[in-house]
Amino acid sequence: MSTSNKPRIGITLGDCAGIGPEIVDLALNSNRIARTAESKVIGKYPGSRPGNPTAESARAAAAALEEAVTLARRGELDAIVTGPVHKARMYEVGFKFPGQTEFFAERCGVKNFAMCLTGGKITVALVTAHLPLREAASALKQSEIVRVGLLLADFLNSRSVSSPRIAVAGLNPHAGESGKLGREEIEIIGPAVSELQSAIENRESRIVGPLSPDTVFHRAMEGEFDAVLCMYHDQGLIPLKLHAFHEGVNVTLGLPFHRTSPDHGTAFEIAGKGIARPDSMIAAINLAVELTTKSS
Repeated sequence: MSTSNKPRIGITLGDCAGIGPEIVDLALNSNRIARTAESKVIGKYPGSRPGNPTAESARAAAAALEEAVTLARRGELDAIVTGPVHKARMYEVGFKFPGQTEFFAERCGVKNFAMCLTGGKITVALVTAHLPLREAASALKQSEIVRVGLLLADFLNSRSVSSPRIAVAGLNPHAGESGKLGREEIEIIGPAVSELQSAIENRESRIVGPLSPDTVFHRAMEGEFDAVLCMYHDQGLIPLKLHAFHEGVNVTLGLPFHRTSPDHGTAFEIAGKGIARPDSMIAAINLAVELTTKSS
């Protein structure tokens, strides 16, 4: 913590040709940011026209990520909030990670990490994340489901959910229909749920599944579950964004510091037009402050 005992939150603008600079400025100048933290905008950004990403704007976004993680690892930041980047452009300038989640994990030397998203009445964590869909099923392992499930339970604990109720989604339609539509639920997911139930010591916690993916999110929104453990990227992100597009926050679980980001992209098509909404950035900053304050 800083000498003022306020959490120190580093904020990157993302690709400055996108809406990142706008939403950061709008967020910091709104009356909706927790004033119990100090914020620092990180990075030197080249002049670029809104809506016109360049190699220079991508390099600057990558450099800001490097600066932010360096400051956090030195203990000079308590949390990082990242603006949206354009992955394809980042790849062109040498960024070697599927996404910012994997970048932070590698730079921190963390193997036990996961991608989590939260907004409105839905919280999801992803067992597989940035993989082509055809590879997600073959990448599914009992040990990975358990590992991410435990991270998700810890995240819920950090938000004062002491006895988390976690639904584990199936992979296949109707959760495999007793093996008629796939055996992953029987051979991989079901055993992982049993292991999770044994691993989470709080007897008041509730880990159930595998449940049919087409109804589990409705049940979560009705208040039956605190979170859903999802088997692949879009299984979790589609319902989250449908339900809470403007309030969704991406959280990297397992890092030595808290990292959040708005759950949307660069939106080059509306950059500079004065219509970008800062809601998700505001939610990301406030969640970073909340998590840091509760863990201090």
